[in-house]
Amino acid sequence: MPITKSAIKKLRSDKKKALYNKSTKTKTKNAIDLVKATFSAENLAKAFSMVDKAAKKGVIKKGKADRIKSRLAGKASAK
Repeated sequence: MPITKSAIKKLRSDKKKALYNKSTKTKTKNAIDLVKATFSAENLAKAFSMVDKAAKKGVIKKGKADRIKSRLAGKASAK
């Protein structure tokens, strides 16, 4: 358990950030899975948007976001 006042505040903010990050990752993964299951331009655009937002907020790294988008685009062009 944290002892100092600032450590207590940090723990509280870390819990909120972890919750936000988890929900963002879940939403992003669901959007990606939707594109893989039923491809459409609308689903692809939504997935790209979710991946970009996650990268912008620091939930995932920029390189991972680029890699995900590249793979989705490759699957889209193959169909």
